[in-house]
Amino acid sequence: MRTFDFTPLFRSTVGFDRLQRVFDAALSVDDAVLSYPPYNIEVVGEDAYRITMAVAGFAEDEIDVTVADDTLVVSSKSKNGEEKGSYLHRGIARRQFERRFDLVDHIAVKGASLSNGLLNIELVREVPEELKPRKIAIDNRPANGKTIEAKAA
Repeated sequence: MRTFDFTPLFRSTVGFDRLQRVFDAALSVDDAVLSYPPYNIEVVGEDAYRITMAVAGFAEDEIDVTVADDTLVVSSKSKNGEEKGSYLHRGIARRQFERRFDLVDHIAVKGASLSNGLLNIELVREVPEELKPRKIAIDNRPANGKTIEAKAA
């Protein structure tokens, strides 16, 4: 069974309809398509993450990293002058790819770097001040500011 019924969740929550679409998309993905290029997602701090992709053979100008609508897209650009030569074995794949990562609210891409065939994309969770938990002081004065005398019954 590859379906989930989120109806009970929708009765008492607002905005979780996106969750069902994420599950449906994850279950319908072809694993063979997602095997290239290999990547890691690691936690590097309390609110910091890093995506590392193995992109051996690609130069900086051949890789495009974009963020739009809470989706990080990493893709390769084709070069017109593709390498020509005679290979006995070609194990380094230089085929085009497009990898998408859905970003949750308040995740921002801080930068990307390419070193030794590894593309590192730095991500940070930036929660706005107004959404962070805050302490509410308890005031012991009556709400209307008047003191009511207690009378014996």
